Amino acid sequence: MRITLVTPSRNQGRFIRRTIESVLAQRGDFELEYMVLDGGSTDETLGVLESYGGRVTWESAVDRGQTDAINRGLQRATGDIVGWLNSDDTLAAGALARVAEAFRLQPTLEWVHGRCEIIDEDDRVIRRTVSSYKHFRCRRYSYSTLLTENFISQMTVFWRREVMDQIGYLDTSLKLAFDYDYWLRLACRSAPLYIAQPQAMFRWYRTSKSGMSFTLQFDEDYAVMKRHAPDRRLLHLTKRFKSAGILAAYRVMALMTGGRRSCALW
Repeated sequence: MRITLVTPSRNQGRFIRRTIESVLAQRGDFELEYMVLDGGSTDETLGVLESYGGRVTWESAVDRGQTDAINRGLQRATGDIVGWLNSDDTLAAGALARVAEAFRLQPTLEWVHGRCEIIDEDDRVIRRTVSSYKHFRCRRYSYSTLLTENFISQMTVFWRREVMDQIGYLDTSLKLAFDYDYWLRLACRSAPLYIAQPQAMFRWYRTSKSGMSFTLQFDEDYAVMKRHAPDRRLLHLTKRFKSAGILAAYRVMALMTGGRRSCALW
């Protein structure tokens, strides 16, 4: 079994080595195709990439943003299984072996996701309550609950490459909820398998895309949900109610940290 993993990157030189090392350290009964699509970084990123020689396939050129880079990587993928890992997140030890085993044991399985921890700039685990809540939701998955709440952690998701022939690639018109849109497109076909062991670490910090834009993401999440379930008014209200509750929890956690930070995205 071959797994293709794509990392989109731009000016993440202080984190990308940790991301790459977490990928190259994966061991198991699978082949790995790993590529970094850099959007023309002007920091130390290129030096980090060059230091790996031929161990990492990469290119650097001005692109049209994160989704464009991910899509170009997915279009080149030769693996049976595909996914992407952002340039400030990391994989847990054994993550890809567990992914490969899941697909090998279930030939009809189309996609998987797994448990995710939240870490800070220094790799310290934070927001344990958020991670535990998501773990609770993931173990009780249904399509309806996914419509009302995006509890799936992007960096843990992998799917069969052949599925992209039917559902296509990421929607480049979306800026913050393109992953949620893709999960709903996958979920329209089949339910995922949840891997309960920690599969990845999501890095949250004040200047990250997620750390700066979580309110805007909830607005785009809602628009995506309406796209997939335009006539389910009760679910629309439920999603609004849940989003308001989560945002309130974020504000409380921000106050508890002295207002220095917002809180990690769901």
